[in-house]
Amino acid sequence: MPRSNRPRGARRDRDEGGDDLSHLMSGWKRTETRRGSEWYVQPVSSARAVKDYLCPACSLTVARGTAHLVVWRADGILGDAADLASRRHWHTHCWRIG
Repeated sequence: MPRSNRPRGARRDRDEGGDDLSHLMSGWKRTETRRGSEWYVQPVSSARAVKDYLCPACSLTVARGTAHLVVWRADGILGDAADLASRRHWHTHCWRIG
């Protein structure tokens, strides 16, 4: 039987370890203004939430498997790389009331 050249299964192009920040710069995100500053807000689905984080608003854990938001400055003076490095994971509710 001849060999099939069709790809089988999905391939991941980026590192699952979280070292590649390009996925945060692309995809569905919105800009919000809070207290005179611009912020990028990107939702994270429960399927993509693979680590635990500490919410800066309530100081409780955003548990893995919980849909939440990643938030970082859009108008920081140190540039995009520094803004991405200082991003934080928030509970959706905490960001809305904060």
